[in-house]
Amino acid sequence: MLENPLVSVIIPTYNRPDFLCELIESLSRQTYSRLEVIVVNDGGERVDFVRELYPEMNLRVVDMPSNRKHVHARNRGLMEVSGEIIMLCDDDDLLLPGHVERMLKELQDSDLVYSDVEIFDYVVENGVRRATNRFVFAYEHDVEAMRRFSTFVSSGCLYRRELHDVLGPFDTEMYHYWDWDFFLRAVERYRVKRVPVASALYAFSNQGDNMSGNLEDMRPYLDKLSAKHDLGYLPTKNFFLLLEEPEVKSRKASTQVLWDGEPVVSRRRRGEL
Repeated sequence: MLENPLVSVIIPTYNRPDFLCELIESLSRQTYSRLEVIVVNDGGERVDFVRELYPEMNLRVVDMPSNRKHVHARNRGLMEVSGEIIMLCDDDDLLLPGHVERMLKELQDSDLVYSDVEIFDYVVENGVRRATNRFVFAYEHDVEAMRRFSTFVSSGCLYRRELHDVLGPFDTEMYHYWDWDFFLRAVERYRVKRVPVASALYAFSNQGDNMSGNLEDMRPYLDKLSAKHDLGYLPTKNFFLLLEEPEVKSRKASTQVLWDGEPVVSRRRRGEL
């Protein structure tokens, strides 16, 4: 891998400007600064203003002509990538300051690396999210177990751009499980590693619009995923119930927790507090 490679960050977004600004704020605080930030606006309200808020960053906004949903938006972002390394981020997640630097070091002997995360619920005060509950999501990297329940969180994962030369783009048929599908395809051919540091913060609000909230909607996509990878029958239980399954609990792993729980206040909201 080249020294100090350019990391291309792909962020699909749709009508969550405050959350997006918090993510970009967290990227601006990274100890590794060679970032190319590609914001793909999936047919939502305009977010061009983020370039004015963060003029020092290598940041551009790509507007989709209509709302085609997040997997299409990620594939659109792939078309804009010029870095050797790609990092994926959901627009409502956050990264702690040393995340990119640490993950790049871990990528030296791997092709795709993903970190542990802290999952947090929140309230919004003056446009800023403040954590109300949080818990660590850290599980052993067990490929066979990953075929029954995926503990791969795509936000903050880094991988070599060349993976797409073989794997192709993200599968738009896997709307709810595109990340699980990408992991399973990648681990068949490439060196994949978990990094035991909870340096990505995953937003999961009971009042929000998390895609994993409607189990009935998810069933057809889970069946497609199972057929594609020969996974057998997979349950569509509530996420938190699945975490209590004995097999999943047995995979829990130790990790380094770094977050002090303080909110990430973007430049958009800094003067309002």
